[in-house]
Parts: sequence; structure tokens; C-alpha cells
Amino acid sequence: MASTAAAHDAACIFCKIIKGEIPSFKLIETPLTYSFLDIQPIAQGHVLIIPKYHGPRLHNIPDEYLSDILPVVKKLTKVLQLDDNDKLIGDGYNVLQNNGSIAHQVVEHVHFHLIPKKTEDTGLIVGWPAEETNFEKLGKLHKELQEKLNKL
Repeated sequence: MASTAAAHDAACIFCKIIKGEIPSFKLIETPLTYSFLDIQPIAQGHVLIIPKYHGPRLHNIPDEYLSDILPVVKKLTKVLQLDDNDKLIGDGYNVLQNNGSIAHQVVEHVHFHLIPKKTEDTGLIVGWPAEETNFEKLGKLHKELQEKLNKL
């Protein structure tokens, strides 16, 4: 059950949008989630989806808020007609969520971007500097992570 006293930050632009202190182009609102058009879009239909709980990073947000967000994102893909293509090739979209300024987070309130991708030159442009596979190193990391997971 969601906390009725969700965390808010009086100085946070997203908290002000949720409270209606700053206008927004609202799309879907649930008791736990708020979505609206991005006013500085990188593609037509760029939407922000935010929990109605203030937290700077994903791990600060209660699970019930996070569980509510992806169904809202899915519904928005339908509204934006991004669900017409079920194949790998053709129009697509990105769902982006950044944590910390080093990871390109600008607003210190967890938020998800839904960004339509119609052409190579529009929407999110991503570089992916993948490393060569080192199976010994990967196996060691896997073992370390499994040990930590077993302690949770």
C-alpha cells in the first residue's frame, strides 16, 4: 500500500509539477505516477514519467511507485502509436532512466523518458563503447555478485 505522506521536496521542479504549482502538459496521472510532455523534447512525443515520491535515484523510490510506472509507460506507447511495430526493424522507442549527474541525470527526482525513435537522426542518439569479452573476469564478477545476492 502506498504511503499517503509521499516524500516531496519543496525546491524540486518535478514535485512542483505534481502539486500543480508549475503547469505541465499532463498525459496520464495515477495515485503514484505522473506523466507529461517534455518541454525540451529530443523527438516529437517525448514524454516524462515520474513517481509521485521524491527521490534522487532509483534505489530511493519505494517499490509500489516503481511497479506503477512501467504500465503507464506501456499505455503511453499505445497513445503515441509506438506499439504498431512488433519487429526489431523499423520505428522504435527508448525508455531511459539516469541516476546521478555522471550518468546524465539533470533533475534530482527519479524520472523516466519515453522517446520515440523514427529515424537514425531523431530521438535518442546512443554510443555504446562495449569491451571485448573476458570470460575469466566476467566469471569472477558473476561469483561476487551471486554471493552478495544470496545475502539479501
